[in-house]
Amino acid sequence: ERYYKQHLAKRLLFNKSTSDDLEKGMISKLKVECGCGFTSKLEGMFKDMSISQTTMEEFRSQSMRKDEELDVDLHVRILTTGYWPTQAPTTSCQLPSSAMTAYKAFQGFYLNKHNGRVLTLQTHLGSADLNAYFYPAGGQPVRKHVLQVSTPQMCILMLFNARGSLTMEQIINETDLVRKDVVRSLQSLAMGKLGQRILIKTPKSKEIEPSDQFSVNEAFSSKLIRVKIQTVAAKGDNEPERKETRQKVDEDRKHEIEACIVRIMKARKKLSHNLLVAECTEQLRGRFLANPVAIKKRIEGLIERDYLARSDADRKLYTYVA
Repeated sequence: ERYYKQHLAKRLLFNKSTSDDLEKGMISKLKVECGCGFTSKLEGMFKDMSISQTTMEEFRSQSMRKDEELDVDLHVRILTTGYWPTQAPTTSCQLPSSAMTAYKAFQGFYLNKHNGRVLTLQTHLGSADLNAYFYPAGGQPVRKHVLQVSTPQMCILMLFNARGSLTMEQIINETDLVRKDVVRSLQSLAMGKLGQRILIKTPKSKEIEPSDQFSVNEAFSSKLIRVKIQTVAAKGDNEPERKETRQKVDEDRKHEIEACIVRIMKARKKLSHNLLVAECTEQLRGRFLANPVAIKKRIEGLIERDYLARSDADRKLYTYVA
């Protein structure tokens, strides 16, 4: 459940879902298989997304009525604590003044409407589109791109509006970001794919040191107007979780495979190994693709517990023990 919920949350928050209808269809299947208790929080996540959309429309309408024009096009998602598998960041993030002003305006609107509620800003889940202008040397025309970045990347890039160059230590001090987030962001912005290197790192080494200097790559160019900066993945972060989830899935499937084998053998009484594996695979196909090796292990387990027995004449022939 936790594994599925985390990936669903990422798809919803970062607009990576192919279709809401497909997602809701999957949740309906899970509800049938696992019950309402399993899917209540998943349904709550979709409800939050719908309410957030309505709330933002109300906020924009009020801003227009009061003639309060913000410097940024803000979109906030209000997530109910307990529904979403999100963890609060260990440190705060110092947002640029224009973004913080827009958020404060929304916060005032929301808390006036919902007295007693508390809003906690989760900057590590946010993203931003930045209008960026590059001024190449040699009298070449100014180039404009829309950079699609994470919130930490936005905070870092906005510093260069007032400063020509910054060290990693200075960036950490001015953004209040934790060191590992700054390193990942700088790796993405200065050492990522060739078409995404917005910053120049000095010296050009593979590792990032606190004293390394960063400046805007004015020669940056791309065939795309909108350039998405891919965040460098933290190595090994999800591996233990993925391994744990796989073990739990295998454990659950073990019981389903054994139940399927017993059903088949109870009906057939006697069956060869290959036919039993083939029929078991076919019956389980609607739920998952059973591995023949896993089926063989479960057969061995059932023989040890006297549910099945091998034929004395043919070791590949099994008989059902009533």
